Parts: sequence; structure tokens; C-alpha cells
Amino acid sequence: MSWQKSMTTPPLPQPQLDRAPITLDQYQEYTPEKLELLYGFYAYSGQDVKGFHLAMLTNMGLREAVSHLPMSKWLEAIQDVALQNPKLDDAMRDRVKRGIEDLMVLVEYLEG
Repeated sequence: MSWQKSMTTPPLPQPQLDRAPITLDQYQEYTPEKLELLYGFYAYSGQDVKGFHLAMLTNMGLREAVSHLPMSKWLEAIQDVALQNPKLDDAMRDRVKRGIEDLMVLVEYLEG
């Protein structure tokens, strides 16, 4: 089997709750050719790494990924991303904020 990239781009990996495999084509297309450490950060030689991140999350599974960090950090990130969505009107933004606040109370209880 050739290690050359194909002419068509394979679909982006789609993370699920539980771990799942990626295809060889996805591996070849989305794995950075060169991985470096630069000032304490992974550097990918200018490559777009969205596919790589999705492949890692697909292989890991979202349940496993979430289990490695405090839930409060995940909720904070979800809130930040949700509030940036241009589809939200003021009423829905307030609803997102209230929902996250309610979940944070539960998280503080579970993590405390």
C-alpha cells in the first residue's frame, strides 16, 4: 500500500462518545508530517491541524477525553463557544448562561 496522499481528501474524523478507529486515509491526510515543540507548545510546521485533533478525539472517545480534566473547564469552554454563535439572540444567550451556571453548581458539588 502506498503512503502517498490520495487525490481526494477523506472526510474529517467524527469524534463519538466512545473511542472509534480512523481510516488509513484519514491518518495519512491529517497526521502532521513533522511535530515539534516550540516555546512549550506543539508546532505543526504550519499545517492545519483540525483533522489531527479530531482524529485524536475520535481515537480517544469524548467520554475518555472529558475524564482527564475538571468538568468545570469543559463547561467554561462550552459556554465560551456557545456564546460566540451568531445564531443566538439575547434571550437564548441568557438561557445558555443560566444553564451553564446551573451545571457549574452541580460540578462544584461533584468536584468538591
